[in-house]
Amino acid sequence: MRKQKGFTLIELLIVVAIIGIIAAIAIPNLLNAINRGRQKRTMADMRSVATAVESYQVDFNYYPKVAAAGVISTIQTYIQPTYIKRLPLVDGWNQPLRWQGAALGTGYTIYSQGKGGGGAVGTGGMTTDFGAAIVFSNGQFYAWPEGQQTN
Repeated sequence: MRKQKGFTLIELLIVVAIIGIIAAIAIPNLLNAINRGRQKRTMADMRSVATAVESYQVDFNYYPKVAAAGVISTIQTYIQPTYIKRLPLVDGWNQPLRWQGAALGTGYTIYSQGKGGGGAVGTGGMTTDFGAAIVFSNGQFYAWPEGQQTN
């Protein structure tokens, strides 16, 4: 009689169940980390644009006089390539970055509408929702992600 080598069906089912449990724990954490990275990239891009706009303001004593709210490309001719080599046009979720300026060049707001592009510019402060807007206004963040994120 030959001695059989190999795994039993029970052993294989146990291994598959363990792998399934590990995957169920790891995948949500991975998705959260990816969205968190997109938020951080968006915030870094907003700071870069703000630095270029602030440099423009130092040279001309006013911010770009583009009063209408719209996409960030409306200020492209003012700051690219002199103050920033390439203006980031989209956020981490491939939604357009937005710009809103004052007609007299006294202030500006740069914002991203977050994951899905539906985040409204609200009351400001910290948020724990990936879909909430990230707002940078006149040199500081007005609405930003903080803490354990959801969504």
